[in-house]
Amino acid sequence: MKKFFTYINTEVLVKAASLNVANISLRIVAGILVSKFIAIYIGPQGMALIGNLRNFLSAVQSLAISGLYKGVVKVISQVKNDVAELTKTLSTVFYSGFFSSICLSFLCYYNAEWINNVLFSPNYDYIYIIETLAIVLPFYALNMFVFSILNGFSKHKYLLLINILGQILGLLVTLLLIYDENIDGALLAIVLTPALNLLITIVGIAFRRSLVSSIKITQVSFSILNKLGPYMIMALVSTIAIPIVMIIIRNYLIDEIGIKAAGYWTAMTRVSDYYLMFFNSMMALYILPRYSQINSKREFRKEVFSFYKAIMPVFLVLLLIVYLSRSVLINILFTEDFRPVEDLFGYQILGDIARVLSLVIAYQFLAKKMFTHFIILEIFLFVIMYVSSIYLIDDFGVKGAVMGHCLSYFMYFGIIVLLFSSSLFGVLDDKGVDKY
Repeated sequence: MKKFFTYINTEVLVKAASLNVANISLRIVAGILVSKFIAIYIGPQGMALIGNLRNFLSAVQSLAISGLYKGVVKVISQVKNDVAELTKTLSTVFYSGFFSSICLSFLCYYNAEWINNVLFSPNYDYIYIIETLAIVLPFYALNMFVFSILNGFSKHKYLLLINILGQILGLLVTLLLIYDENIDGALLAIVLTPALNLLITIVGIAFRRSLVSSIKITQVSFSILNKLGPYMIMALVSTIAIPIVMIIIRNYLIDEIGIKAAGYWTAMTRVSDYYLMFFNSMMALYILPRYSQINSKREFRKEVFSFYKAIMPVFLVLLLIVYLSRSVLINILFTEDFRPVEDLFGYQILGDIARVLSLVIAYQFLAKKMFTHFIILEIFLFVIMYVSSIYLIDDFGVKGAVMGHCLSYFMYFGIIVLLFSSSLFGVLDDKGVDKY
C-alpha cells in the first residue's frame, strides 16, 4: 500500500491538474444516478436499447471528428508557438471536422429508419431520435474542436470548470427527461447532452477569439493531415470497432435469449466502466507521456513492472471488494429486476484484469508510433471478442458474453507479452542501451 501512495504522490498527482480527479468522480456519480433512474423507470429492456444507442453515438462521434482529437492535442502542444504551423493545423482540423461531421449528419438523417431498425429493431419507432442525433452532430464536432485546441494550449483548469458545469447540466437534463418520458426521455438525453456542452465552445471562443481569425480554408494543409493520419486511423479503429462489436453482441442476445438478457449484460458493462475509469485515466495521464521519453528496453521494463508492483495490488483489492459486494452494488446501482447481473461479475472482472495488464504494455504502441502493430492487434481483439462471445452465448446464455470478454482480453494480453517478450524478459546489455 505504501508503494501505491508513493507512486501516486510522486508520479500522478503532480500532473493530475490536466485530468482532474474531481471530473472523473463527478462522471462516476452522474453515471450511478443515471443507472439508478434507468433501472427504476425503464428496467432491463430499456437498458439494452440505451446501450445500443450509446455505442452507436460513441462510434458516430468519433467519425464526426475523424478520430482527430488526440492527434490534435499532441500537434497543437508542439506547434503552439509557431504561428504559421498553428494556423495550418487549426485550419486543416476545423475544415476536416466540419466536412466529415456535415456529411455524417446527412447520412444519419436520411438513413434514420435503417439505423433505427439496426439499433432497436423494426418493433420500435425511434427514428426521430436518430434524426435529432444527426442535427446536433456538427455541434458536438465543433465542441471537440475547441476542446482539443484548449487542451493543446494546456488550459486544464479552465476545461475542468467547463466540464464540471457540463456534467451537472447534462445530469439534471437526463434525470428530468427519464422521469418525465421514461425510455423516450433517456434516448433523447443521450443524443442531446453532448450538444449541451456547446457552453465549452461559446466560452472557449470568447477566451481565444484571436484563434478564430487563424482559421482559413486557404491554409488547409495535406501535410498536416498526413501528420495526423496515423492518429486518426488508430482512433477510428479503436473507437468504432468496439461499439460496433458490442451492438452486434447485444442484438444477438436480444434475438437468441431476449431483451432482458441484453439489459443485464449492458448493466454489467456499465459497472465495469465505473471502476475502470480511474485506472484508465491514470494510465493516460502518466504512462503515455512517460513511455514517450523512454529510449531503451531496460527503462521500458522497469516502468512496466513498477506500475504492476505499485498499482495492480490495489486494483486487485478493489476488484475483490467489488466482487464480494456485488449483491449490495446491484441494490445501489439498479433494482431487484437486475439481480441476474450478480452472476456476470466473475468473468467480467477477470477480463478487466487482463485488460488493464494489457494496456500498461500496449501504450508503448502509441508512444513509439507502432501504428501497424496497434491496428492489427486491435482488429484481432475485436474479431476474437465477436466470435468467442457468439459461440459462448449459444452454450452458456448471457454469461457467454462476459466469458467472451474474459477470453478475448486474456488472449490479447498473451499476444502483447509475446510481442514485447524480449523487452520484458530478454537479456539486456550491461549499459541498457537497447534502442527501439
